[in-house]
Amino acid sequence: MNVDYIVVGLGLAGLAFVEELINQNKSFIVFEDASQTSSLVAGGMYNPVILKRFTPVWNGHEQLQLALPFYKKLEDKFNTQFDFKFTTKKMFTSVGDENNWFIASDKPVLAHYMLPNVKKDVIPGVIGEYGYGELTGTGRVDTDLLLQTYRSYLTERNELITNSFDYSLLNIEANYYEYNSIKAQRIVFSEGYGLSKNPFFNYLPLNGTKGELITIHAPGLDIDFLLKSTLFVFPLGNNFFRVGATFNWTDKTGTPTEEGKQELIEKLEKVINVPYQIIKQSAGIRPTVKDRRPLVGEHPTHKNMYVLNGLGTRGVMIAPTVAKQLFNTIENNIPLDDEINITRFEE
Repeated sequence: MNVDYIVVGLGLAGLAFVEELINQNKSFIVFEDASQTSSLVAGGMYNPVILKRFTPVWNGHEQLQLALPFYKKLEDKFNTQFDFKFTTKKMFTSVGDENNWFIASDKPVLAHYMLPNVKKDVIPGVIGEYGYGELTGTGRVDTDLLLQTYRSYLTERNELITNSFDYSLLNIEANYYEYNSIKAQRIVFSEGYGLSKNPFFNYLPLNGTKGELITIHAPGLDIDFLLKSTLFVFPLGNNFFRVGATFNWTDKTGTPTEEGKQELIEKLEKVINVPYQIIKQSAGIRPTVKDRRPLVGEHPTHKNMYVLNGLGTRGVMIAPTVAKQLFNTIENNIPLDDEINITRFEE
């Protein structure tokens, strides 16, 4: 089999890149063994404002201009809703939060999303004595449904191999790569935290950060917005809610823990005051980078070997942008932005 590309990994980064290949009539084969679950357990939220400090997310506004049409096209393609838009309410914990909100909401970019008026209304079931700031233009992509749908789609097209990729079987020839009976002009690795085991790119400073979430059923909580405090609570419908997330920099397993659950319970009970039942707990390793920028670019010695990784906690927003940038670099010789290019880590 001869193809233009081998793509290893089908999280949000891999999916966005493959969609670019399809749109540009490039042939490919994808390897995906479902060993990395960060996209599947991610909250999937998009929000261009860092609510801890009331500052803009790096290139967040620009990323959304590309990301939202990208997911709309996928919804049309599969006749399935993936993008669930809702407002976000930031719960204030002090009068100072309110003052900082007013100041930030008047700044360029932030003014697109942060409403200047502060809400003081009582929300049944929610502890919010200092009021709330409200954000528009936010929402959630159901990454679980999207990835499952896309994997089924590629399976039907015979473009998905569900075996683990064995690096030792990759033959690097002068003008192509060969893996078993597959020959490809180029190869792109988008394996999430799995990159740490990749012998070609494991020199990059990818720091896996474990995140845990719980799904609860709370009949007494009736909110149709995302509630953000020290954690997030967003509605799934029928009084089910996703709650998260923890940040653990030492545990590199994808297994839910009792410690993670207890941390979420402790924080949740400072946010809501109604009974609830935990239905599910999940965990995954986010592919994070020390400078909080993606890892994109060509291997320093192996030509036509590329990496597309390090999307961290905001993969929904970043994936379409970096996938398009990498494609344009490969096919159209358009230079990558220095901020995301892996050359920044070369000595």
